[in-house]
Amino acid sequence: MDNVLTMGEIMLRLKPPEYQRILQADTFAANYGGSEANVAVSLALLGDQAAFLTKLPANALGDTALATVRKFGAATSKILRGGPRLGIYFFEKGTSVRGTNVVYDRAGSSFALAQANEFDWPTLLAGVTYFYFSGITAVLSNEMRTALLAACQYCAAHQITVVCDVNYRGKMWPPADAQAAMAKLMPYVNICIANDEDFAGSLGIQAFDGDMTRGIEQKDSFVAAMQQIQRQYPSVHTVANVVRDMPTADDNTCTALLVQGEQVYQGRTYHVHVMEVVASGDAFGAALVHGLISHFTPQQMIDYASTASVLKLTIHGDLNVITDADIQKTLSSNSNVSR
Repeated sequence: MDNVLTMGEIMLRLKPPEYQRILQADTFAANYGGSEANVAVSLALLGDQAAFLTKLPANALGDTALATVRKFGAATSKILRGGPRLGIYFFEKGTSVRGTNVVYDRAGSSFALAQANEFDWPTLLAGVTYFYFSGITAVLSNEMRTALLAACQYCAAHQITVVCDVNYRGKMWPPADAQAAMAKLMPYVNICIANDEDFAGSLGIQAFDGDMTRGIEQKDSFVAAMQQIQRQYPSVHTVANVVRDMPTADDNTCTALLVQGEQVYQGRTYHVHVMEVVASGDAFGAALVHGLISHFTPQQMIDYASTASVLKLTIHGDLNVITDADIQKTLSSNSNVSR
């Protein structure tokens, strides 16, 4: 059976009640999440074998983060333990014209301080078919970038498919640093996911004009940027992204694109009321990998992934707690859908 290993950081997420700002809050709802952990959980809930790799402190917060991933069916046996702390991020939900805001408190976390030689890739990647990481993992340290490069090189030598969600975070590093790091990793990537500002921030490729209220009408520009990725990095055979119109924080129109060579596929377009905008890209990436594992056609794959992504917009928290049945039910409905 196909096996997926995702590598990244899981954090404690603290969120003020309802639409309160951090400045107003005296209580916070606590849960756990992080890009690659979200992907591992989504894949497990979709019925795939997925394992999550990170490093957690040997304390109650580390134990709870591990248990959160495990309870949804993702394997946790490869997780390293030790180091000083679990990273934290504060999530401030936006509404109307006020966008969502995130504040990071993750410097010096156990995962960020992990050394490249702690990761024994022949052991960790044994039996793995897909290795999944994001640009958020690459930003954390030179050691982490060294570890990722070694993992990607091992995958290339052992026919393991590398999936990268470029996932640019401007609060964590400037474009020049991101592009220098990703230029070393991208030659080993086979499936690339890039959304919105990811193209320019991490790859130095202009995909659209930056206006998030009118992304869908610029889909031809996104396709051209996706094809440029393939030309620049011949190892990349598939590029996918979510394209959105976001006139307010509460209401979005979303579709998705898949490019394989000269072939372009567009997923369903959904009009959706947003509960939380966080982690819809992770849901998209997980569903895309599920489609590959399940041998979907490209059109089936992008319809499935775009549906998983918009379903996440209706769910609080980082984790996309939906199943294949939920996605199939939405696919069979014509509500809030167009082509």
